[in-house]
Amino acid sequence: MATQRVAQQSLRRFAAQPSGLATPMTRFASPAAIAAGRYMQFRPSTSSASSPSDPSKLLAEQRLRRPVSPHLSIYRPQITWYPSMFHRITGFIGSGALYLFAMGYLAAPLFGWQLGSASIAAAFGALPVAAKFLIKFTAALPVTFHSFNGIRHLIWDLGKQLTNKQVIVTGWTAVGLSAVTALLLALL
Repeated sequence: MATQRVAQQSLRRFAAQPSGLATPMTRFASPAAIAAGRYMQFRPSTSSASSPSDPSKLLAEQRLRRPVSPHLSIYRPQITWYPSMFHRITGFIGSGALYLFAMGYLAAPLFGWQLGSASIAAAFGALPVAAKFLIKFTAALPVTFHSFNGIRHLIWDLGKQLTNKQVIVTGWTAVGLSAVTALLLALL
């Protein structure tokens, strides 16, 4: 209903406008003309001449012509990106591993698996030294990084260490401390 009224008003304004007075300056309206409703803004149509029976094709063509944001490809990677990204990833890895083990532990009696502490310690003890080191380091690195970077975020929550230089220093500190701590835990 509202679209019909707009169309009727624009037709009435078009019929009331003298055709001989159309000059390039008539495109610009005075504030009084706008306030009185005697000015209608005209915009050219941007739709294509494709058939209206296939709107999904028209939408796909319009999406192809849209500008694309440059996203991450134009920016230089920074130390602030990586700890943020790896903090989320290590949190997901840690919680995912916990949930998988918990579900396996609960399903163990159904399948006849032995997932008790004694059987896991015996299976781990039978591995070669290099495999033990690799497994311990792989398990310790996400935990230590998530812990040190979590402490970094708690410091930020206190409103400290927020300048660019301090963020870079704390980022590299969290990376270094987590690598050294994971190495020490793997050597135990």
